[in-house]
Amino acid sequence: MPLAQAAETVLGVYVFHRHGDRTAKMTPPANLTDLGYFEVFTSGQWFRNRYIASDASAQVHGMSTDIVKQSQITVSAPSDTVLFNSAQGFLQGLYPPVGSTMGAETLRNGTKIESPLNGYQLIPIQALSTGTNSENAGWLQGASGCNKAASSSNQYFFSNEYNALFNSTTDFYKGLTPMINNTFPPSQISYKNAYTIFDLLNVASIHNASFPSSNLLTNETFFQLRTLADTHEWNLAYNESEPVRAMAGASLAAQVVQQLNTTITGMGKSKFAIQFGAYANFMSFFGLAQLTKSNPDFYGVPDYASSMTFELVTNASTATFPAADDISVRFLFHNGTTSNSSEPIAYPLFGQSDLVLPWTTFVDEMNKFAVGSEADWCKACGNTDGACAAYTTSNSTAGTSSSSSSGSSHHGGMSLGVAGVIGAMVTLGVILGLELLIVLVGGLRLVSKKRLANTGAAAPAVAETKA
Repeated sequence: MPLAQAAETVLGVYVFHRHGDRTAKMTPPANLTDLGYFEVFTSGQWFRNRYIASDASAQVHGMSTDIVKQSQITVSAPSDTVLFNSAQGFLQGLYPPVGSTMGAETLRNGTKIESPLNGYQLIPIQALSTGTNSENAGWLQGASGCNKAASSSNQYFFSNEYNALFNSTTDFYKGLTPMINNTFPPSQISYKNAYTIFDLLNVASIHNASFPSSNLLTNETFFQLRTLADTHEWNLAYNESEPVRAMAGASLAAQVVQQLNTTITGMGKSKFAIQFGAYANFMSFFGLAQLTKSNPDFYGVPDYASSMTFELVTNASTATFPAADDISVRFLFHNGTTSNSSEPIAYPLFGQSDLVLPWTTFVDEMNKFAVGSEADWCKACGNTDGACAAYTTSNSTAGTSSSSSSGSSHHGGMSLGVAGVIGAMVTLGVILGLELLIVLVGGLRLVSKKRLANTGAAAPAVAETKA
């Protein structure tokens, strides 16, 4: 189906993109390869040709075409050598160098300065703490930081489904030993490490010219490896009965809504957002958004340089920025590097049939599972340390305050704090009264230290009271 209708205008775009080809997780640190750089650069060129260039097929309304306008674009990626570098490569295709004519300025004294690298455009990338080092983590939840999500994923390893696959594939994985025994000890060559084994062999099949793939890693074996890895990772990323397992997708959903809403409330000032992330975010979002109902391929791990795109569109006049009721959302996905010969396809979200949803419907459906604030994330994940400690302390204080209020009813409306002060004053009065009684009964008198020193009186004859 065509991606856009004739009278339609694109008001904003949110892209979530996977990194390009990289080295294997089991040989850290993982690095973006030249092939991976080429993949994300090529994808960036396609997004430019669709949304940004002067002759773009679905140009974002008011988008700067050649020289980037920083207020219009938002870019983010976790701080690591794969995802962050992928974002940089993508941006080089999205906004290429502008040449010596456009990339130059003349100073007041008449000196002409040309921008380095033929007018290379510098676009800031926001470094995210969430997802950092995810490409060096062998386990899907390894960089999520969400305690309950990790605990939920772990439950898969105790399920009947897991045990059945583990036992039925024992011989299959043992047959892979000659190819991977330099990396995996015999005890780890099993379905338990389905993805990292697939990942290692997949990288080798692409980059290792001396790899003995012809007789050992046959097409049938490789297909089985990938299918098992897909099943393994899907069950770690999503479980319908335990939504917290898909926290990565829930957080992504909130970010999408927030960014697109910024485009609407800001009357189109912010137009284009790109975020790079790991495949876990894709898979957990696929499950939450019920994309598997539209295509079973969504059960699989997305290829390198895959992308999800959310288009904010309208059929109303753009003489003034349209009202929210006149705005809709379209979802597109492409598995692998996007190019002119292989473009994204529109899919229906939330188990519905429509490819384009009204903005309000889209927001309502996303908010059913989105987790958008740090406080909500901490509560859902059960985290109490780091940034979440503030919310734990706040909850504790709120609980104490609540207990004090309820306890006040047992003191005739007097708070525990006030009752404590009054009790202390009464105790002090009793002590002073007893001291005075001792002085009177014993016939003693109070004498200052100064006077005592002047008279030279003996200390035992005087009872000294310190005030």
